[in-house]
Amino acid sequence: MALKATIFKADLQLSDLDRNYYASHNLTLARHPSETDERLMVRLLAFALHADEHLEFTRGLSASDEPDLWQTSATGEIDLWIDIGLPDASRIRKACHRARQVVIYCYGERAVQPWWQQLDGKLTRFENLTVRQLPPASTAALVTLTARTMRLQCNIQDGLVWLGDERNGFSVDYQTLLAAHTQTSVARR
Repeated sequence: MALKATIFKADLQLSDLDRNYYASHNLTLARHPSETDERLMVRLLAFALHADEHLEFTRGLSASDEPDLWQTSATGEIDLWIDIGLPDASRIRKACHRARQVVIYCYGERAVQPWWQQLDGKLTRFENLTVRQLPPASTAALVTLTARTMRLQCNIQDGLVWLGDERNGFSVDYQTLLAAHTQTSVARR
């Protein structure tokens, strides 16, 4: 018998002063049996950083042809593709050809450096790709917020991210390893 996903609920109050986006999102996240709390919370953070009424979680680990989150247009085109983890070069290339904008959130103390060294020179040709690394301290702090039912507040201002619940709050750091050349529409190749 296959293991089932564990369901998490998150009430996310978001104030993104950088984008003038203020909203409350009631989110349902399905954690795949092979997914860790760390990865689940990085997905939630990625949602907060790119929140939009059209941004949605996908089947993620259950579907190899979908990102972890995406935002599609009314015509079905993929405006934003967000992957969590360390995707291989072919997956990144496919994502950059399918979506207007691609963002990867990588994490893992020992795994990121070799992954990045292997891919670094191969990714610069993709003008619509952004790669961000979350340090272990930030992902460890995210894990402390994990609960089956979460009430979270996220504030973003001047590129600084603060996330917390009624007990804990902390700033979340990330480093941009590669920035997209443009944050607007990029012609598909």
